Amino acid sequence: MKIKVMAIFGGRSVEHEISIITALQAIHAIDTQKYQIIPIYITKQGLWYTGQALLNIENYKNMPNLLYQCQQVMLSVNSNENVLFNHLPRLLQRKIFDKVDIAFPLIHGAHGEDGSLQGLLELNNIPYVGCDVQASAVTMDKVTTKILLKSADLPVVEDIHFYTGEWIHQREALLEKAENNLTYPMIVKPATSGSTIGITKVHNKTELEDAIELARNISYRVLIEKAITPLKEINCSVIGDYESCNASLCEEPIGSADILSFEDKYVNQSGKNTAGSKGMSGAKRKLPADISESLAAKVQKMAKQAFYTLNCHGVVRIDFLFNTETQALYINEINTTPGSLAFYLWEASGKNFTQLTHELLQLALKRHREKNNRTFSFDSNILANFQGGIKGGVKAMPLS
Repeated sequence: MKIKVMAIFGGRSVEHEISIITALQAIHAIDTQKYQIIPIYITKQGLWYTGQALLNIENYKNMPNLLYQCQQVMLSVNSNENVLFNHLPRLLQRKIFDKVDIAFPLIHGAHGEDGSLQGLLELNNIPYVGCDVQASAVTMDKVTTKILLKSADLPVVEDIHFYTGEWIHQREALLEKAENNLTYPMIVKPATSGSTIGITKVHNKTELEDAIELARNISYRVLIEKAITPLKEINCSVIGDYESCNASLCEEPIGSADILSFEDKYVNQSGKNTAGSKGMSGAKRKLPADISESLAAKVQKMAKQAFYTLNCHGVVRIDFLFNTETQALYINEINTTPGSLAFYLWEASGKNFTQLTHELLQLALKRHREKNNRTFSFDSNILANFQGGIKGGVKAMPLS
């Protein structure tokens, strides 16, 4: 019997369209001899749909027509039930899929890569691919990620950071802090966004203010870093779990400017927009990266250390910054649902996309078996011996 895989993509995220591309690439790579795919598309408004029409990228050009061909669904809220119902009044509800076996989250950014979707799946006790709630939430926030990496003596770029509420009330003080602690050029980032959305390189105070305004509209926290110059970007993927992980070959992404932009990643491919079919796999790059063997080994080792430090699971892509003048290497960020699942890095390392998705699904099932062997309840007779009155409400009494 085939394993039923619920592939979840789209979502309420600025990376919505990129998620669709990644999802369709992954879905078409999954071995249909072993797995039955149930596509679940979440609209930008948060509505869940399923249907075979979701599997054709061309259908997304006419969204109303696509959704008309699909069935709106809802996930059962009961743990271990793992059932999808059609979205109708309760008396008319019927099962669309009886017992989903595993979920494959393929949402980039907010409400999917940040631990929120993982939390929903945990509550329903549904096995799922990728990092757990904690690792997803931590790595989604660039500030928190850097704090933890620094605590593990892993190198990160010098920075300052603040909440958007602080910016409203302490604008001049924060600008002064940035200029006193860092030097131009600087990189301004939303703390919780991906695909280079909202990231700006600035060279003076006016540009800095404008960049902060842009970033604070995307994230609740703003990160400002000293720009690394001269810069070489290096990426490496890691796959595995707490017991064992492997690092891929390194790549060197090539941008049209000194920041690898959203357009470099997804649009400017051979002079035309082919992102609909290629996603991150179609971006310009040197693979393997044009670096020494010793530097490549250092990147791979550091990537695995970061993977373990942040308790990652499944496949991630870790992005590095390398100062070609000082030879200093820094961890830039960790992507727990990387664009195109970084399959191009694994193909270059000898693992095809079908093998990659199979390994990810098996890692998820292994983690779920281990989790369900742990204790989640504790038998006691506290309520049987409870002496406080409860009619009209529990009386105030100390519990510890």
